[in-house]
Amino acid sequence: MTGVALGFAGIGLMGAPMTGRLLDAGYPVTVWNRTRAKIEPLLDQGAIEASGPAVLTERSEIVLMCLTDADAVEAVVFGPGGIAEAAASGNLLVDFSSMAPDRTREMAERLRETGMGWIDAPVSGGVKGAEDGALAILAGGEAADIERVRPVLAHLSQRLTHMGPIGAGQVTKLCNQVIVGSNIATIAEAVRLAEASGVDAKKLSEALGGGFADSIPLQIFGPRFAERVTEPLLGHVYTMLKDLDAASDLGAANLAPLPMAATAAEILRRAAANGHAEEDIGMIMELLGNGGGPA
Repeated sequence: MTGVALGFAGIGLMGAPMTGRLLDAGYPVTVWNRTRAKIEPLLDQGAIEASGPAVLTERSEIVLMCLTDADAVEAVVFGPGGIAEAAASGNLLVDFSSMAPDRTREMAERLRETGMGWIDAPVSGGVKGAEDGALAILAGGEAADIERVRPVLAHLSQRLTHMGPIGAGQVTKLCNQVIVGSNIATIAEAVRLAEASGVDAKKLSEALGGGFADSIPLQIFGPRFAERVTEPLLGHVYTMLKDLDAASDLGAANLAPLPMAATAAEILRRAAANGHAEEDIGMIMELLGNGGGPA
């Protein structure tokens, strides 16, 4: 077992496999999640349960966190029994959550008053990347802090890139989501076009593989969209919509128009309005027609 004591708050779609990999690597990991049932498999794997974020922080040199949005992060860090209550000089918080860069900067500054450092480290690669330890980690923060956590994060990622000061990781993640969100909406349109034109959409990802239209999202989502598969869940509608809206706000503040991302966001907004906000992003296919492939 390694000597670095880790804590992980937020055991969801991404947090669970990430924590599992750290346990497999021999780290002592203390875990906490609002819904206790989600940590039970990790307890069987050797994780230690904490009764709350403050207790988790007391037991950890480095706290890792993967939560839904900025409001959830603020509650876990600064709410009653939160991380800030037990923060100490020399401790580090590595936040994998995605949010607007200004929220990250504001919270990092507040936490710095306790002596605890903050790294914003949103990730790309999805659930499979988390399971395989092949995530791309987009980091903002002090160079020395990032080098300190690099050996730990190497068990989760194929690449960790220091993008600049605190908040730079979040800006980079929004750039990622502009590309991915727009790509997912376009893949859905292409699948529906193939279906409506009498071509077997289930063959699209194979046919386009290796060409200019190929991408990891095409290979993952193309077959799922064509088959109307939404399980296992790969990503919620509301999560991508939240990120695209944050990108839109950032673009507006910096005079950088995002017409493609805005179109993708409106498709997701319609899916959410139809009751699919907490369902898989594949539910956008409902907006494009039933399909069913060639007769």
